[in-house]
Amino acid sequence: MAGAFWCVVEDDRKGRPKKVMSEVLGEATRLGGPAEALWLTDKATDEGLKQLGEWGATKIWLLEHAALAPYRGEVWVGAVAELAAEESPRAIFGPVTSRLRELLARLAARLGVGLAADAVAFAKDGDRLVATRPVYAGKLLSKLTWARSPWIATLRPNVFRPAEAQAGRTAPVERPGVKMPEAQMRFVERREEVSTGLPELTEAEIVLSGGRGMKGPENYVILEEMGAVIGAAVGASRAAVDAGWRPHRFQIGQTGRTISPKLYMGFGVSGAIQHLAGMRTSKVIVAVNKDSEAPIFKIADYGIVADLFEVVPELTKEFKRLLEK
Repeated sequence: MAGAFWCVVEDDRKGRPKKVMSEVLGEATRLGGPAEALWLTDKATDEGLKQLGEWGATKIWLLEHAALAPYRGEVWVGAVAELAAEESPRAIFGPVTSRLRELLARLAARLGVGLAADAVAFAKDGDRLVATRPVYAGKLLSKLTWARSPWIATLRPNVFRPAEAQAGRTAPVERPGVKMPEAQMRFVERREEVSTGLPELTEAEIVLSGGRGMKGPENYVILEEMGAVIGAAVGASRAAVDAGWRPHRFQIGQTGRTISPKLYMGFGVSGAIQHLAGMRTSKVIVAVNKDSEAPIFKIADYGIVADLFEVVPELTKEFKRLLEK
């Protein structure tokens, strides 16, 4: 409906919305809504539609078409722009993910409106919406507003309060007839699904990160063992990724993933500005490093000056003991 807050769905590519959508829908509802989910997919599931309803969506705009997979920005933005021109939403939100970062930036340019990227807070000022976002690698917070709607923004995961799930709640599903633009780019994609058995980096409540101090790729197994015990994701600094020790999808920082877990633990991470930009909004920061002058200690809530190869096994052992009680 006109004046609604649209929440573009990030899914797991298997027909299920990711849990970060509960945060996006929850914030849209708190800002006055109505919060409507906009789902572009080639295969929606009844389970996914039910989940969006329980997270507070008042309506689900379902664009289901084979042309929407794999993701191509020029196809998705054309479809969303056409629907937005018809329905006039007041705002269009999405979580900070690889796909939606690109999509909403393209969409803002197409519609000629502003974009608040990586927003960490919103406030209403009369009829205006004011967004807060980090700048200068997270050293400052800037506030901005839009000259006109729709207000377009990407929301940092693990920052906004999730919607309280209402079991059994459903939302009407609208299947608009939108013309799918022709893809301007054709490519052959090979997707290798590699499961670590650990939570996804951007959604995890606990993140363990290894830096240059890990000394080699073979040593990340000790972090994965700890992660398996406490249900944590395992990431890496840019130095470790550049050295080829971990795939880029595990990189935390300005040119990698931005995270805001309840607990961040850095092992052998020096704390370069680029890395801090991606994790400094973590609720609690723990740093383990042999170098007492490492920059990460300046923002850490707790610090241990010691050899990580001595600390990690002891922490893992202690976590096991505590969880077995």
